[in-house]
Parts: sequence; C-alpha cells; structure tokens
Amino acid sequence: MYCSKCGGMVPEGASFCRACGQPIAGGSSPVAGVPAAAPSPAVGMPQYTASISQPQVFYAGFWLRFVAYLIDGIIIGIPCVVVFAILAVATGASAALTNIHPGEEPPQALIALLGAGFIFSIILVAVIGGWLYYGMLESSPWQATLGKRALGLYVTDMEGRRISFGRASGRFFGKFVTGLIPLAIGYIMAGFTAKKQALHDMIAGCLVLRKA
Repeated sequence: MYCSKCGGMVPEGASFCRACGQPIAGGSSPVAGVPAAAPSPAVGMPQYTASISQPQVFYAGFWLRFVAYLIDGIIIGIPCVVVFAILAVATGASAALTNIHPGEEPPQALIALLGAGFIFSIILVAVIGGWLYYGMLESSPWQATLGKRALGLYVTDMEGRRISFGRASGRFFGKFVTGLIPLAIGYIMAGFTAKKQALHDMIAGCLVLRKA
C-alpha cells in the first residue's frame, strides 16, 4: 500500500503514513483507551532543535575607562571651581586678603586659617559632589556617567543588571581603597583582569561594559 500524499510505502493495516503523517483510509483504528503513536520522522530527514543564543558581553578596558574618567573630571571640575569661588566670598576670605596693603606681610595665623579652611572645603565639595555625580548617574536608567555614556560604557552588577544607588555609592567610595594601592595598580587591574575589573569594581561587585 502506498500513501496518497507522499507516495511512500505504508505497512498493511497502518492508520497513517510514517513518512508524512497522512491518515490512511481503511487503516486499523487505534485500540480504545490507547493513544495512537505519533508519526516518526522519515529516515534521512534533517532534525532541527531550538537553540537560545546567549548575548555576547563586551568588557570595557583600561584606556576607554581612563578617557571616560578624564571627561568626568572636567565635568565635575567646572562646577567645583564655581563653588570654591562662592565659598571664598561667603567666608570673607577674599575680603580679608584684599584688606592687606601692598608690601605688608599677611598674619601667619590668617594664612594658616584660610589655607586649612580652603583645603577642607575643596575636599568636602569634591567628595560629596563626586559621590552624588557617580552614584546617581550610574544607578540611573543611563547606568553611566556623562563620560562613560559618551564612550558607550555602562555599569552593571555581576549578572548584567542595573545597580542600585547603594551599590553605586559603594563603588565610588571603594575608589579610595583603590587609590591606596601603590603605582595605581588598583586602577590598572582593569587592563588585565578577566572581566576588566578595577579593585573598586571587585569590592562593589560591578562590571563596566561597553556597547557592541
């Protein structure tokens, strides 16, 4: 007996063609309560299985991150200079210096006081400003500072997900630990570690990725 659809040979009494699954008129009916066997694929026919491709990950290397850091430094530096000028006027430091007559030596106590206050102001503004800048932007939907975004970089956790403000804050303050390593090795680690992580990335459990 031959199949009317594909022309393949069908065993006597079969209820369907084993090659194409076409029902055979006059074939034996399945026994009640026993499901009919599914047609088996024809011999020699290619079998296809669904495969899920994993997205490729591109880690950001040392030099890309270094350029992004320079851009961010310029962006942060401009408002910091403005804030320093405002603090100098608000604290009366500029007025005290202008009251010194030409050729007159300023009091050493005044110099020490102004110097200490100015240095403290610089550190405080730089730390708070940098923390908010990096923490808020890297935990935002951008997942990147302006410098990183300009170069197509973004920060994730170890599973590639967006990080929280707390984790971004931990990554920022982890840079103080990175800076304690001599010869900037804590930063240079981003050039030779397997996932291009600097020391503060490892501390916070973060990755810096680049877009393809």
